[in-house]
Amino acid sequence: MIKRFLSLRWRRLRRSGETGQSLVEFALMLPFLLLMLMGTLDVGRLYFAYVAIQNAAGEGALYAAIHPNCIHASDGPDCADPNNAEYRARHESPAGGIDWRRTTVEVEPVDRSGLREGDPITLIVHYDYYILTPVISPLVKDGKLQLTARAVQNVIDLEK
Repeated sequence: MIKRFLSLRWRRLRRSGETGQSLVEFALMLPFLLLMLMGTLDVGRLYFAYVAIQNAAGEGALYAAIHPNCIHASDGPDCADPNNAEYRARHESPAGGIDWRRTTVEVEPVDRSGLREGDPITLIVHYDYYILTPVISPLVKDGKLQLTARAVQNVIDLEK
């Protein structure tokens, strides 16, 4: 009974000529679906990277507001790692999908000798984000985007 049913069904399918239609449709749509998936993953990674460097900029700016003369490790013996804003920004979130070696940290104003309590100090973090989606990466220079995050804090005088 079952054998006869399957035999009739198979003959009907062969007569209709549509036995491979769904396979062809799937094969035609698969590259498009994979590109959509990869693009969605890239956008998610991009957002994650931006949030991470924004948090890093905020952490570094807060440290710079408390210690305005210790931005880089080269600013003096009291500013050796981990006692500088650049180290704090790069190690704010050590785990995750961010390669902190691809970041650069700068501060405004460059001349911090005349800063007083209440003056703004800005920490800027630049990050080179590499796009993984094959169709999109050739459209941007070197396949990377530079993300920039900045955070501003007012100098805090803790010696009072």
